[in-house]
Amino acid sequence: MKSEIRRFTRECVRLAQMIVADPSEPAAPSGGGRFAEWTMLALHCVRIKFGKSYRETVDLLSEMPGILAELGLRRPPHFTTLCDWFKQLPMSHWRTLLALTGQQGPYDGAVDATGFSRGKISQHYAQRSGYKRSALKVTALVDIDSLLITDVHCTTSGKDDNPIGRQVARRNAGDLQRLLGDKGYDSMPFRTELNTAGIEPVIKYREFTDHDRAHNDRLKDAGYGRRWMAETAFSAIKRTISTSVSARSWFLQFREIILIAVVYNILRRLRQ
Repeated sequence: MKSEIRRFTRECVRLAQMIVADPSEPAAPSGGGRFAEWTMLALHCVRIKFGKSYRETVDLLSEMPGILAELGLRRPPHFTTLCDWFKQLPMSHWRTLLALTGQQGPYDGAVDATGFSRGKISQHYAQRSGYKRSALKVTALVDIDSLLITDVHCTTSGKDDNPIGRQVARRNAGDLQRLLGDKGYDSMPFRTELNTAGIEPVIKYREFTDHDRAHNDRLKDAGYGRRWMAETAFSAIKRTISTSVSARSWFLQFREIILIAVVYNILRRLRQ
């Protein structure tokens, strides 16, 4: 039986080849030339799986001929090349990978937010932009049955949960059947928007009156307790993959969060 890292790499290659324009492009053309996009997409998934820096990832791969063979390579690229490709690959590729690894078809989703440390942010960038937040706010939509992450939203600001939840719900209105959320997502316009889109809101009310408390009591029978599946997914990511982002600029940090979610989904599918 092949090792998990080899099966993981093979799955990354398969998915990456599904979203690029030319899946038959050689991984590393002989005589020079650029690497194939699918190879670099898969390589970055492997990097996140290792939890190592660019240089350390390349060092490890140089001692792993079996993994290089899965990637179609004889030797790994230079670590600076790997770093440059992460900047070049568009966000749409990572979003598409997340969609491919997430739940396919109708599902009930739980929405919640957590923080990822961004301590390695460039201090020059921080001083120039005036940012003071040391954590990246990450909101995820999680299938409560499979625990797969179907969508992710990132922000460097203290933006309220409600508008983020509305944005995530709109993007997933096609397959999302029920949305479970805590009091941070409570608003009548949001509930109306969900109902109009055919999504049942299972969102806890802020308790101002006895009527609100009665609504919350009924939510227990509607399966509100399974909202914790979102926190379970976050816990699994932080225990097994990462609690922080290593990229220095905010736009690369957003890509890294999407990539972390992709790696989590692939690993979860492999282990089921």
